[in-house]
Amino acid sequence: MLLGVTSCEKDLDRLPITDISSASVYADFSNYKGVLAKCYAGLALTGQKSGDDTGGADIGGIDTGTSSYLRQYFQLQELPTDEAVVAWNDAFLPDLHNMNWGSTNSFITALYYRIFYQVALCNEFIRETTDEKLASRNITGAQAEEARLYRNEARFLRALSYYHAIDMFGNVPFVTEKDEVGVKPPKRITREELFAYVESELKDLEGLLKDPRTNEYGRADKAAVWMVMAKLYLNAEVYTGTKKYTEARTYAEKVINGGYSLKPKYADLFLADNNVANNEVIFSINYDGLNTKTYGGTTYLIHAAVGGSMKPSDFGINSGWGGLRTTKSLVQLFPDANGSRDKRGVFYTNGQNLEIDNVTTFTDGYPLVKFKNITSAGKQGSDASGDFVDTDFPMFRLADAYLMYAEAVLRGGGGSNAQALTYVNQLRTRAYGDNSGNVTSLSLDFILDERARELSWEATRRTDLIRFGKFTGSNYLWPWKGGVKDGRGVEDFRTLYPIPSSDLIANPNLKQNTGY
Repeated sequence: MLLGVTSCEKDLDRLPITDISSASVYADFSNYKGVLAKCYAGLALTGQKSGDDTGGADIGGIDTGTSSYLRQYFQLQELPTDEAVVAWNDAFLPDLHNMNWGSTNSFITALYYRIFYQVALCNEFIRETTDEKLASRNITGAQAEEARLYRNEARFLRALSYYHAIDMFGNVPFVTEKDEVGVKPPKRITREELFAYVESELKDLEGLLKDPRTNEYGRADKAAVWMVMAKLYLNAEVYTGTKKYTEARTYAEKVINGGYSLKPKYADLFLADNNVANNEVIFSINYDGLNTKTYGGTTYLIHAAVGGSMKPSDFGINSGWGGLRTTKSLVQLFPDANGSRDKRGVFYTNGQNLEIDNVTTFTDGYPLVKFKNITSAGKQGSDASGDFVDTDFPMFRLADAYLMYAEAVLRGGGGSNAQALTYVNQLRTRAYGDNSGNVTSLSLDFILDERARELSWEATRRTDLIRFGKFTGSNYLWPWKGGVKDGRGVEDFRTLYPIPSSDLIANPNLKQNTGY
């Protein structure tokens, strides 16, 4: 160490003797899009190497393939609800459905660090693309304008992750591009303060990003901003104690009027070629079986939901992992109406039991047949081995905006009850193939059920149940809620996840959430 210090003292200003440094990367504008791509890839991939090689992991402390942002976001949004159980008995994983997790839960910790790793990635890109730094590198004109757009997309991605932090953890560490890296522990920000910050960022960005449907597929535009704002406002009473349903309805309307349309066939939204002719998806997390190889994301969603007597080839994969199923509470939301079948409620029942006597037995519970690595023409995705999938994850889509509009109207947010009914019936007409499933009136309980029917396994259910006051307590029970076969009421503090104990130790500015 002394030798190292002595040699370093001779030339402290010398750049690292490597082929690539941040200085050399940002000196060349042709690199900027690749750096932005890493910010987007933080939602989809787990590191720098293909196939979740542990040598390229972004975060430590958990199996690389398991550490995927989307995989953990799905698990924390779905496994504690009526929509999903998983058979695997990995340490701490059963705690999610049993709703008895603690501050050392590795899956909660993984998403927490994914969120803040994503924030750090975006902060660094934002920090390096100021007008001053662009000018110092002689990046001007059209290139400077493009760099500013990239910068604002990174701001959106940061706001999206901070929205997830608001929803799941509440009071969290807070850093922006203005904070020096590694100088002192990040300060703590309250849920209400972070809400105000994200709201301010998004309001600014809605005038800076590209118009709806004019950016590249998978990149953020104004409609993606509007979706996050609608979700932020729809849940504002939970997050801040203040109702903002008028604002939620307003931003859902902006999305609805943004030039989007429902995809004719519901099932096509979740196939290997769902990136083609898809005017419904507003923002997606993109996958490609040859270029985005990960055991997280939709590879996880598809493989994990296949087991028992199911044929993996029917799903475009080489094997099932025998994990994910749903509970009878979701199945029972899909009764036939007027002799017609709701095509959103497709479950695999052959050899499966509706009742879940043992969560670790894959044949207990029905798998939801939704995501597939099969194209609309019936062909397998691009990876001939069947390991990795092409199916993109629809983070935001028009159907959700329809349902948010309807809910906001029912909660007193203005708008038109007749229009709300029209939007809901458009979803049901697509689901049934005709108007036999259409309804003549709406209620909040119906909207909650319809959100489950339309958005099951799209990582919205925990947030929805909390907003409707049915996540904790005993006024709504589902199989194995709270670790009991018939369900039990759980403590209200479970509406927030704990701050991981490792971060509490590392950062004295933080405080644990109530109950943990």
